[in-house]
Amino acid sequence: MKDKIVVFTGAGVSAESGLKTFRDMGGLWHEYRLEDVASPQAWQRDPATVLRFYNERRKGVLAARPNAAHLAIARLEEKYEVVVITQNIDDLHERAGSSTVVHVHGEILKARNTVAPERIYPLKRPLIELGDLCERGSQLRPDVVWFGEAVRHMDEAEAHFSTAAKVLAIGTSLSVYPAAGLVAYAPFSAERCFVSPELQEVPRGYRFLQGTATTVVPPLVEEWLR
Repeated sequence: MKDKIVVFTGAGVSAESGLKTFRDMGGLWHEYRLEDVASPQAWQRDPATVLRFYNERRKGVLAARPNAAHLAIARLEEKYEVVVITQNIDDLHERAGSSTVVHVHGEILKARNTVAPERIYPLKRPLIELGDLCERGSQLRPDVVWFGEAVRHMDEAEAHFSTAAKVLAIGTSLSVYPAAGLVAYAPFSAERCFVSPELQEVPRGYRFLQGTATTVVPPLVEEWLR
C-alpha cells in the first residue's frame, strides 16, 4: 500500500497561473465588489450581475494553464496515493494530471440547481445565463460556495488529512474557515510542510518553506520521489 500525501492548496497556487483573487485586488474585481457577487443575498438581489461576473472569471480559468507547482503535485502519484484538497474553484489540478481532487469551495466549470443544490451539472458551454434551467425548471447558478454557505466535503477532507503520511499546504493564508482548520487534522507522526512566499504564522508541527509555489514545490517533490 502506498503512503498517502494530502496536498492542500489555496489561491496562491492559482495566482501563479495568472488567476488573481479578491485579496490581490483589494476586495474589488475590476468593477465588482465582493458583497455584490459572492453571497446568496447578492444572487437574490441581482442574479444577472452574479452570472456575468462568474462568466468572466470562467473565461480566465479556461485561458489559464497549470503551472510548475500543479505539474509537480501530479507527479507525486508516481510513488504515493495523492489527494489534493483545494480551496480553488478552477480545474488546473485536474488538467495537470491529478486524479483525486476535492473542491471544498466548489467548481466554476459546473452549475448547480438553485432549489436542489446537491444537483450538479457539468457545463456544456462556458456560460450560465438567466433562463438556463435544470430539468425541473429551476434556474442554474455557478457551483461555487458563497459566503454564508456550507463548505463542501468537509468530512471527506478531514478523513484524508487524518490518515496522511505527509501533508503539503501551499498558497493559503489559512484565514478562510472552516476549510483552513483542516491542517490541524494531520497526524502528529506525519511530515508536514507549509509553503508561502510571505512570513506568516505556521500551524503547529509544520515546517515552513518560504517561497512561491512554483519555486518551492518542484524541488520538494523531487526530494519526496527519491
